Amino acid sequence: MTPTSAPLFAPLVDHDSYLQAVTTARTAADAYYGDGESGLDDDAYDRLLRAITVWETEHPDQTAEDSPTRQVAAGVTSGEVAHRERMLSLGNVFSAEELNAWVASLERRLGGRPVAGWSVEPKLDGVALAARYEGGRLVQLVTRGDGSAGEDVSHAIGTVLGLPSELVEPVTVEVRGEVLMTTAQFEAANELRLAHGAPVFANRRNASSGSLRAKDRAYQVEQTFLGYDAVTNAEHTSDPALQELTHTQLIARLSALGVRTTLDTEVATTACAGVEQVLARITEIGALRTTLGFELDGAVIKADTPADRAEAGTGSRTPHWATAWKFPAVQKITVLREVQWSVGRTGVIAPRAVLDPVTVAGTTITYATLHNPADITRRGLMLGDHVTVYRAGEVIPRVEAPVTTLRTGTERPITFPDTCPRCDADIDRTQERWRCARGRACGQVESIRYAVARDALDIDGLGEKIVVQLVELGLIEDFADLFTLTRDQVLSLDRMGERSTDNLLAAIETAKDRPLNRVFCALGVLGTGRSMSLRIAGHFGSMQAIRDTDAQGLEAVDGIGGEKAPVIVAELLEVAPVIDKLVRAGVNMTQPGGAVVTSAPDAVAAEPPGARPLEGLTVVVTGAMSGVLTEYSRTEMTELIARAGGKSSSSVSARTHLVVAGDKAGSKLDKARHLGIEVLTPEEFAQRLAGVLSI
Repeated sequence: MTPTSAPLFAPLVDHDSYLQAVTTARTAADAYYGDGESGLDDDAYDRLLRAITVWETEHPDQTAEDSPTRQVAAGVTSGEVAHRERMLSLGNVFSAEELNAWVASLERRLGGRPVAGWSVEPKLDGVALAARYEGGRLVQLVTRGDGSAGEDVSHAIGTVLGLPSELVEPVTVEVRGEVLMTTAQFEAANELRLAHGAPVFANRRNASSGSLRAKDRAYQVEQTFLGYDAVTNAEHTSDPALQELTHTQLIARLSALGVRTTLDTEVATTACAGVEQVLARITEIGALRTTLGFELDGAVIKADTPADRAEAGTGSRTPHWATAWKFPAVQKITVLREVQWSVGRTGVIAPRAVLDPVTVAGTTITYATLHNPADITRRGLMLGDHVTVYRAGEVIPRVEAPVTTLRTGTERPITFPDTCPRCDADIDRTQERWRCARGRACGQVESIRYAVARDALDIDGLGEKIVVQLVELGLIEDFADLFTLTRDQVLSLDRMGERSTDNLLAAIETAKDRPLNRVFCALGVLGTGRSMSLRIAGHFGSMQAIRDTDAQGLEAVDGIGGEKAPVIVAELLEVAPVIDKLVRAGVNMTQPGGAVVTSAPDAVAAEPPGARPLEGLTVVVTGAMSGVLTEYSRTEMTELIARAGGKSSSSVSARTHLVVAGDKAGSKLDKARHLGIEVLTPEEFAQRLAGVLSI
């Protein structure tokens, strides 16, 4: 999603408040461009900078010499290596109105004529870097610094993916781009930090900035470079043809030379004919933002041709021919006030952060996950800490790290529970995820509610109040006992008349015929869920085959590794009495269309030709279904795809083969079209799967 208006800011009321704002902004910028641990998040900094800019516009004679609006990178960093051409900052726009106003100002600089063409690319959230190649060999790396001179970080050569030691051709050129960490690289970097007794990085930019400058660490972390420009004047390159290229052509040329650019991503630099196409591309980048393996905080709009750029010129801090459209922040700083401890259906004890309310990506967040006690200890969190809270897409908000530079000494240690917060029993601390020693018995009601929910057995009419009564009256110990309830037992419950009793018993009877993946999901086995239960059921075909296998056999299932497999085996032993009850009650224990794994590993049930029309395909379902699929839940759609031999996915990527797009499909449909992926309506999809639907 793209924003529709600029972030709100508090107007500065007098010169003193202006000077204080300048001091605050420069302190934050110094941390941001220095160690990366700023006391202000991006959104707060943007609001402060806009307030400063408005004041300076209204009082130009009172502008402070050290104002962050006057210098590149707020003027807080420099270096000893002079840049061949200045590395400038970008101005910001936050809405279509502001973009149109900026375009109009650019066209005035061009004598009133329209811009010949545009390019749009992601605004990467990393560290700006210049990479100098001599005769095709990488010889020097220089940070942006204050735009005029930067710091030599050539010791990092060989640690940054996307910057080859030699180009495909022996070209002399300075490539400019951003160094950042992908999700996988950030996780690996923090694992290395912890292994060497260092605290985890506060955020990815902090990790990139520190790692790029580090010379004497006992370990190296991997990073990624994405090029977005080059110095093309004849004095500094052996390829004068670079000067004639449009920006989009230049990016393609850098990619052909072997440098990693946005062309290697799903948000490639794109040429646009007019402002409407520019806005459409910004929207596309915003929609793709949460699916990428790296962070971006906006889109960059540039005049595409060298002629337009030369005529527009540059200012003291920013080019007149480029600007940045900022997206809403997905990361904010707030205060950790309390940690609450809850117990899940399997007895797992989970901590939850209680925060000062903060709006992140349009959602007000008061609670966030803290994962487990070991994670709290690793991150060194304390009550009263200013913490970074992260939210992207539909991901549950999480606390990333404390901003230790904001500590006042009043922070307090987080107290861990001595006994189970629910039943006061002992705690099993043998794993990182603590668990009540009573296990599932502690989360009895939650476990049953989970088993009868829509994604599992889907027993309509069995709400929490009824489950609580059944448990308290001793009529059931687990969800398997539901299948042996008598009519008189159900009638004895509060507010259960004859009609509601008969309806509930009918729903329970219907649940006996659910496919194996639903039954397995209802067991609540640690390390599994709706999707994993479907993969397990599809792989083995029967509950007996699952029970007969060992950890090595489970590792053959997609997504189950050496750590998870033994846990599942142990869990299956724990729930064995429940499975036995289900078998005796006549509950289905096979998977339609699943492989029937027997003692002979190669024995698989024969299937009629055409029974698996989605064999080998990855399918994404988005939007509201219609036609014969109207009543299908997402779980049922996933099961349908699996029966047809396909694999269901929640996100669209280059590895997606097919997208089923219903009403209000949104960004996933846009991304599929952009990637050229086949798109079907629900009706077309149902027609393709007609044979499977009739089974």
